[in-house]
Amino acid sequence: MSSEILTFGEPMFEFSQIKERDSADADFLSGFGGDVSNFAIAAARQGANVGIFTHLGADAFGSEFLKLWQRESVHSDLVVSSQTAHTGVYFITHDEQGHHFSFLRKGSAASLIQPHQLPIDAIKAAKLLHVTAITQAISANSCDAVFEALEVARANNTLVSYDTNLRLKLWSLQRARGVISETIRHVDICFPSLDEAQLLTGLNHPDEIIDYYLKLGARIVVLKKGGEGATVATESERFSILPHKVTPVDATAAGDSFAGSFCTHYVRGANLEEALAYANATASITITGYGAVAPLPTLAQVEARLNEAKA
Repeated sequence: MSSEILTFGEPMFEFSQIKERDSADADFLSGFGGDVSNFAIAAARQGANVGIFTHLGADAFGSEFLKLWQRESVHSDLVVSSQTAHTGVYFITHDEQGHHFSFLRKGSAASLIQPHQLPIDAIKAAKLLHVTAITQAISANSCDAVFEALEVARANNTLVSYDTNLRLKLWSLQRARGVISETIRHVDICFPSLDEAQLLTGLNHPDEIIDYYLKLGARIVVLKKGGEGATVATESERFSILPHKVTPVDATAAGDSFAGSFCTHYVRGANLEEALAYANATASITITGYGAVAPLPTLAQVEARLNEAKA
């Protein structure tokens, strides 16, 4: 089944520590994570025809992801279940210093994807392909697969969107700078966040960062600025938006939901300013709930938020 939006990367099964108020014993609540899965579900809830390409382990965690995507109307016909590798897993634990992440992803099925295993026809048929720097960071062959996917997309007029998600536990800052900069030369839409972009570029001012990525080759730069809102820019126009006033409780999938919403509405014909407004509203709702999936809003919720802002 062809999808107008196709995303490629690694989903991860989540175990988040919970502690009873009067008990020293801790238990874990299961859930779903992974930037590309979050993106796909956010896009689907905004009405996108979206599919995901990845490899999962033929295990209980992989099975749960397949059930999740079926519930969320994310096409999973390109997902491969491996008999020899496992689904990526991570744990969130808490102490006096805050929350901590522990990953069990080395040798995961998704990290072993080779360039020759890409769904070439699906990439050609899609209107937009979405990838992230995390997929490049998990292994050298996964990084090669991303570059191959970009080449196929660009040769077939498939738009490419790219989130620069920086995870320094996966690779060094020096390597991340090199790979991310080279990738941006080959994408249409780039989603950097301000704090990460400052590390990656050595620049501080938002406009300087936007100009830097435009000069690298990105056609559209969407800079996420946290509490300062967001800016979308091309060589000829630039629009900024302030965040909605909400009480944030968990920013786990804020960036993924923002990108998923922006891409959905842009592909469906919204102009840059309209797509930015949808993305901004989507993220503002996402951060008011806990977890990566549960708070991702529907199109009706986003439109209600936009109407409230106009009132």
